[in-house]
Amino acid sequence: MNHNSPCFGGFGDPNEINYCAPLKQLIDEHPSLLAKMAEFNQMVQAFEADDTITDWNNAIDQLHEKLSIFIAELEPHSDREEDVLFEMMVKYIGREGGPIAVMEYEHNTAKLNLKEFMDKVAFIKENEKTITKEEAFDLFRHLKIVYLTLTDHFMKEENILFPMAEKTLSDEEKEELAIQFKKIA
Repeated sequence: MNHNSPCFGGFGDPNEINYCAPLKQLIDEHPSLLAKMAEFNQMVQAFEADDTITDWNNAIDQLHEKLSIFIAELEPHSDREEDVLFEMMVKYIGREGGPIAVMEYEHNTAKLNLKEFMDKVAFIKENEKTITKEEAFDLFRHLKIVYLTLTDHFMKEENILFPMAEKTLSDEEKEELAIQFKKIA
């Protein structure tokens, strides 16, 4: 990101900010989540490029397993942001039309596509349905949206929202953030 752009907001270089523990925790959770997303995205790309696949159920089962692990890690991270950080930031920057609105929209987009993928796979398994290539590609579409949305989302958090939170929140609010984060497993 161009740190001189008007979109950056003048919070300084995000890499040089001394973040409070809760914000540092959110930042530190991103690499593992990004690695898991890269892994399922690479699997999707490999499956799409492989003209020899005849068992699409196996491909979807492999992705379902990866996504289950990813979701288990993503959910508490998302809860800490939505239920605690975003709510604290709303009183300073509002919810409509600003960074919080964007963050919530992206969370909702990712969650909706993860749910669509998981629900469709559950239906397929329950009904012992054989998946066609076209159906598999439709399922892949949900994962591509998740990957693109959250990859960009994490960058926005690290370059805009988290620096803004570090500068804006009081020491007392940062302590409350830490207390609330501990309640979310």
